[in-house]
Amino acid sequence: MSKQQWDSRYSAEEYIYGKEPNTYLKETLSKLLPGRILFPAEGEGRNAVYAATAGWQVDAFDQSEAGRHKALKLASMKSVKINYDISSIEDWQVEDELYDCIVLIFVHLPPEMRMAFHSKMIASLKPGGMIIFEAFSKKQFPRNSGGPKDPEMLYDADDIRQDFASMNITDFAETLIDLDEGLLHRGLAEVIRLSAINNKFI
Repeated sequence: MSKQQWDSRYSAEEYIYGKEPNTYLKETLSKLLPGRILFPAEGEGRNAVYAATAGWQVDAFDQSEAGRHKALKLASMKSVKINYDISSIEDWQVEDELYDCIVLIFVHLPPEMRMAFHSKMIASLKPGGMIIFEAFSKKQFPRNSGGPKDPEMLYDADDIRQDFASMNITDFAETLIDLDEGLLHRGLAEVIRLSAINNKFI
C-alpha cells in the first residue's frame, strides 16, 4: 500500500489494529531485560507504546503521518515517550549494532525488499540482540482475518527461516492462531512466528 493509502486507513478515529500489543510480542518481550528497541512500520503504535510501558527505550518509524499522530497520542495516554520517525522501509538508515531488540510484526514486503531489509535489521542488532517476528504465511491467502491480498506479499516459512539463518533461532512456528487485534485483524489466521538471537561475536 502507498503512503496515501496508509494515511487514509489510519485517519479513522478508532485504532484499527487495536490499542493492545500483539500477543506473541508481549509473551516474548516479557522474557527480556529492557534495552533499546526498534519497531519498523509501526503504524498506530500499539506495540511500541507497550514496550515503553515495560521500560524499553523505543525507536519506531512508519511512512504514515496519520499513524505517527495516533501512536504519539496513545503514548501520551499511557504516560510514556517513544521516538517515532517518518520514513519508508527503503529510506530507513540505521547504525550497525545499535539495538538490543527489533520487532517485526506484520511487516509485509516484496521478496527482494524483504531479504535486503531483514539483512539490514540483523546488522543493526547488538551481539546478543533479538529479532521478534510475526507475519502472515502464504496459507493465509484464502482467509479474511487480515493480511495482504497479494500472495507475493505473504511469506513462506522456509524463506523466513533462511532470512534469519545466520542467527540462533530460539523459536519458530508456522501456526494457526485466533487473532483479535482491532477491526482488521480478527479471526483464525495462519502466521509465522520467529524469535532469533544475534550470536555474532558472543
